[in-house]
Amino acid sequence: MNGSGLPDPFEKHVAAVSPADPLTPADRYQELFVEVQMNRVFADSKTFVDCAPRLHPERILEAYRSRCRLPGFDLAAFVAEHFRRYEIPPSDFVADPDCTLAQHIDRLWPVLTRRPQEHPPRSSLLPLPHDYVVPGGRFIEQYYWDAYFIMLGLDQSGQSHLLRSMADNFAYLIDTYGHVPNGNRTYYLSRSQPPVFALMIDLFEEKSICRASDYLPQLRKEYAFWMDGADCLRPGECHRRCVRLAGGEVLNRYWDDRDTPREESYLEDVLTARESDRPVHDVYRDLRAGAESGWDYSSRWLGDHSRLSSIRTTAILPVDLNSLLFRLERQIALLSQVWGDAACAEEYRIRAEARRMAIDRYLWSESAGAYLDYDWQLERQRGDLTAAMLTPLFVRLAGPQQARRVADTVRGRLLAPGGLATTEVGDSGQQWDRPNGWAPLQWIGIRGLEEYGQTELAGEIRRRWLRTVGELFERENKLVEKYVLRPGAGHAGGGEYPLQDGFGWTNGVTLKLLQEDPQHAANRCRAGRLGF
Repeated sequence: MNGSGLPDPFEKHVAAVSPADPLTPADRYQELFVEVQMNRVFADSKTFVDCAPRLHPERILEAYRSRCRLPGFDLAAFVAEHFRRYEIPPSDFVADPDCTLAQHIDRLWPVLTRRPQEHPPRSSLLPLPHDYVVPGGRFIEQYYWDAYFIMLGLDQSGQSHLLRSMADNFAYLIDTYGHVPNGNRTYYLSRSQPPVFALMIDLFEEKSICRASDYLPQLRKEYAFWMDGADCLRPGECHRRCVRLAGGEVLNRYWDDRDTPREESYLEDVLTARESDRPVHDVYRDLRAGAESGWDYSSRWLGDHSRLSSIRTTAILPVDLNSLLFRLERQIALLSQVWGDAACAEEYRIRAEARRMAIDRYLWSESAGAYLDYDWQLERQRGDLTAAMLTPLFVRLAGPQQARRVADTVRGRLLAPGGLATTEVGDSGQQWDRPNGWAPLQWIGIRGLEEYGQTELAGEIRRRWLRTVGELFERENKLVEKYVLRPGAGHAGGGEYPLQDGFGWTNGVTLKLLQEDPQHAANRCRAGRLGF
């Protein structure tokens, strides 16, 4: 072992990582970037920021400035001349009608795996030392919270080498950038995603892949990122991701260090901000913070459910984020004890208990029988019921009576024919609302309910979700990013881009749930063979 707590081979691989271009595409290409995105040279705004330059970026910008005002200048032709569009590597993968759903997922892992030597130079991609699995579709890089749910399936498939590789990739990102970015792209560096690294290393230790205590330094660095500035706040003040409430408690919010349009959704954000009467930079910050939440987007972040321009993410203290930070504090306390650092262990136990009490005070609603997000600017709970209320159960923060109340509320208000609904709102046009269901929320809900003995409801969610996934697999030979939670429904809609298939976290969660319910009919379904 070395001073960082990581195995020596880790440092050998890190030394071989090529340097990243430190600038984002907007910083690098300036007015060229704006012109490309505002003129929609590509149908998807993410396409351009994922392109690789054919020349040094400074030379491209010089060429653009010298040619852009010439008669007949063709912007699209200039981009094609100077940038190489990312092309999905050719694959002969096709769904095999003789394979079960589980076998189909096992066959997908190599298709979704990327290798360090494939990182194009001077692109927005942040090089990593080890192999990793991408979600699929337009998502061609490693994503933070997606990866945890992908890892569940890799474990089930016996892909322990990929689990270890991805663990060390996340440790590398924390050591290099101080946090885990939303994804390994320069344009994601200003934000993270729900902090699930502590959950990952629990899985690694449970499966004897590596010791959780090896990653204590990275856990503490990630915690410092989320808590930056907290100690200097007075009641009613905020800084980055921290808010000190009237009673002196500190809870966290989602944030982004930039207040400009997201580069991967530049035109979309500009158009959204134009619909608001708020300063555009406030809207941009809230859109970016909503992207950090992973729920991009949902009515839970909106002042008016019908208008994305009413987004106010930074005014909201979310149930799920604060539950995961409670879990991180508990993990640091436990692993500090393993290292023999009793003082640190006690400090983080105190921090975790203080957060639990603050969650009880501000986020628990006795009348609703649920955990609700809290609007710290308006000093009141949000009225929206969401599946995030199961996260306190997932991290074992809730009391037994609270867990029973949550289970009753879920059963009465969020249990849909196809699984666990995301919210009760169905007319927002946002993808993280009804009628859509998402694999990570099914997993958090099922596991959280099981932690408190609510096995009947957990089993019902599992059965309904597997039927939803199995039916679409039989009809269309694929797994997708999100699902409509109604029998026989068509494709899920809402959001800023078409439905994506692949799909990493659906594969991971579904594979684990199939193993846990071997009698479910989804274990026997086949691509293109209708049997449900």
